Amino acid sequence: MSAPDLVLEPQPLRPGESGTPLAPVDVAWLRMDDPTNLMHIHGVLALDGEITREQLADRLGARMAPISRFHQRIGVDQGRLVWIDDAEFDIHRHVTEEELPAPGGDAELAAAVSAHLERPFDRRHPLWEFRLLRGHRAGSVVLARIHHAIGDGVALMLVLLAQTDLSRAGAPTVQPPGELEPEARNPFLEVLRRPPAGYERARALAREVMPETLRLMEAPAEALARVHPLVKGAGATLALGRLIGRPSDPPTPFKGRLGRGKRVAWTESLPLEEVKGIGRELGGTLNDVLNAAMAGGLRRYLERFGEPPERLRIRCAMPVSLRPLEEMADLGNCFGLLFLSLPLGLRDPERRLEAIRRRSAALKASAEPIVVLAILRAIGVLPAAFHRLVVRIFETKATAVFTNVPGPRTTLYFEGRAIRDIFFWVPQAARLGLGVSILSYDGRVRMGVGTDAGLVPRPELIVDGFRAELDELARRAARRG
Repeated sequence: MSAPDLVLEPQPLRPGESGTPLAPVDVAWLRMDDPTNLMHIHGVLALDGEITREQLADRLGARMAPISRFHQRIGVDQGRLVWIDDAEFDIHRHVTEEELPAPGGDAELAAAVSAHLERPFDRRHPLWEFRLLRGHRAGSVVLARIHHAIGDGVALMLVLLAQTDLSRAGAPTVQPPGELEPEARNPFLEVLRRPPAGYERARALAREVMPETLRLMEAPAEALARVHPLVKGAGATLALGRLIGRPSDPPTPFKGRLGRGKRVAWTESLPLEEVKGIGRELGGTLNDVLNAAMAGGLRRYLERFGEPPERLRIRCAMPVSLRPLEEMADLGNCFGLLFLSLPLGLRDPERRLEAIRRRSAALKASAEPIVVLAILRAIGVLPAAFHRLVVRIFETKATAVFTNVPGPRTTLYFEGRAIRDIFFWVPQAARLGLGVSILSYDGRVRMGVGTDAGLVPRPELIVDGFRAELDELARRAARRG
């Protein structure tokens, strides 16, 4: 389908059709779409070997069947946005392919992914696509493109993992007590099924494969219990006041008017234990070390324009999942945001790490994520003009989106091919021009960077700076060890 044939607005329901209303938060993310900043999540599975488009379509057709949202489009019913079954659903419309130009290296892959970040979805059909990119390092790359209205990062990571297998033959490599039913061989798919079958056994298997992710999904109940009294009382008012009353982020080359062109880059995959070791020696969690190194990479990028002021700080908006695992099958969006201040003006990497460690620790008890979720729910039911006003307020309070999803700690497989790498790019909500995405997989961690091409045309320079900063932190940790 050529670009002029795309329908970019939801269509009215036909006579006799009915649908399920979108949740207010999902409406908010759909409304946030803009030609210069599409709310799409992009993820990559890099395979050790080649597959065909038909193999990809067959796999997705089977694995997506229990997930109803991926067979539904968005329609308009008397002014309300609703999910409705797509009567014209065809898996081959959502499974496409292209050949990367020679030599098929990372530069060619980055150019292809960047081009797809600019492509809107046709709203006459479900808002997702899996694209087979052939010819990357003698293997295949599966590029998943999914609209944020369908789900948040954690939910969509489960959708992506639901397409994979735990062994080359497709059977579990770790057996919980009892024996899983054949249809529950993929624990991530089982978590997304309605109604669930063998749910608790699948949950136990998923915990073996990706314990950090399970902790992330089980933490919301604890977080809600901890901050609930604050949210009902003065704490929520105080958090809302701090959010709105914060001064705007200072002007930097990372902020400005957006265009349609986008760029992506990614770091090399790094041994997880080595990065954790830096934190143990210098003080800080894995996330603290990675965020400090990325802040240093951003500082190095700014040094191309002159010495940054010592007091220069920018904020990154960090998603915090607020949905327990047992509600993941609902998909949709259930997360808030924390705003972490990054001290780009500090030249010394250890001082920068210590500042980020302290600020991150202080944010853990904050009611801010729940307040942000409440705001997103509110703007999803209010007129579009109010929605645009709130988005502009959010836009001034941050410069970047930073997100972190811990992934499987073992090798996964797709159609019998080992998945050698998984990485992704988060959309830059509220018309921001910089996004940073962290994902761990199989004992290693990788960071993806997405930018607006007009603001940061060469995000690989940020990646180079990140690597240099991490090397410096590693050298200092080694001197202490």
